[in-house]
Amino acid sequence: MTLERKEVEEIALLARLHLESSELERMQTELAAILEHFTALASVDTTDVQPLMHAVPMDLRLREDAPEPSLPQGDALRGAPVAQDGFFIVPAIIPETPS
Repeated sequence: MTLERKEVEEIALLARLHLESSELERMQTELAAILEHFTALASVDTTDVQPLMHAVPMDLRLREDAPEPSLPQGDALRGAPVAQDGFFIVPAIIPETPS
């Protein structure tokens, strides 16, 4: 399977990776090889294979879910760098747009 350079650039953008031109060429080859492996896996007949949650048996010890008192607001905010009116103040990650 082949990948176009544009496709690799889009994948890098989605993954938030900055790739130099030489890295894009290498990734184009490596990602194509990975997709070839998936193509091979897709051709395997799995009709009689039972689905698994884990590859090895696991014995999970579960506890009963019981409500407990929550941490008082003042204690939770005590370690905050900035708090106001009972809330954590954090930097905005989405810029405000004028209406």
